[in-house]
Amino acid sequence: MTRAKPWHGMLVATALPLRETPDGDLAVDFDGYADHVAWLAANGCDGVTPNGSLGEYQNLSAEERARVVTTAVAAAPEGFTVMPGVAAYGADEARRWAEQAGEAGASAVMLLPPNSYRADDRAVVAHYREVAKAGVPVVAYNNPHDTKVDLVPELLAELFDEGLIVAVKEFSGDIRRYYRITELAPGLDVLAGTDDLALEMAVAGSPGWISGYPNALPRACAVLWEAAGKGDLATALPLYRILHPLLRWDSRTEFVQAIKLSMDLVGRYGGPCRQPRLPLTPEHEALVRTATEKAIAEGLA
Repeated sequence: MTRAKPWHGMLVATALPLRETPDGDLAVDFDGYADHVAWLAANGCDGVTPNGSLGEYQNLSAEERARVVTTAVAAAPEGFTVMPGVAAYGADEARRWAEQAGEAGASAVMLLPPNSYRADDRAVVAHYREVAKAGVPVVAYNNPHDTKVDLVPELLAELFDEGLIVAVKEFSGDIRRYYRITELAPGLDVLAGTDDLALEMAVAGSPGWISGYPNALPRACAVLWEAAGKGDLATALPLYRILHPLLRWDSRTEFVQAIKLSMDLVGRYGGPCRQPRLPLTPEHEALVRTATEKAIAEGLA
């Protein structure tokens, strides 16, 4: 699919490398993160989305969070999108993160609705209205499972009609939403937000995939996305069947740990997570390991 806009294509919600310090803390490896961004660019990805849940933004200091953005922008080659997540408890803080992203050179930002309480439609619109003041294109992120606020198609149409958003990362898990949103808000880009519905969204016409598992398997995922978008199911479907046992982890609570483990297994540093995330249970680790080793055996790493 042609990338007419910076939020089009396969953008990777990047995992963040953390390394243990002598005193037992986990420090951000910014050099390692820069290398990861460059590696993704060299392996078929169209951009990155730093400071999403996969990047453990909730557990970063303000200084770390800002530096993640500037590191990604500095490491990105020309034409490679950096679209940071700017989620925060309040609209004022989210607007400031959007301003920081714009000043750093990011071409767009991704914004959850208020996630500290169950906001009504009026509060959601006010939230996006405030962040839009930063002057950076805003991609809404609908994740009702975690935020308890559902950006239903009617609400997305309202946000789009007011000019507050340019696209939405759709993570409800309901493929029917794609068609309803595009009917109510023609021109609003509906991006694949769940790895395990990437093929279905691409076939429906989605221009972008904000993805998780390309952190470990970028080239295979890029081939999958391009083929599915072209309607080449003979190429896409066999790949999807091999990858799906991994892709479905993107919708599970332990998705960060699972993706980081797969990164380790393919030879890219994933490493540990900061609390409250704990290591995978032995049962979950075995499932991820088996599925990753199968992908490696199939030549997808």
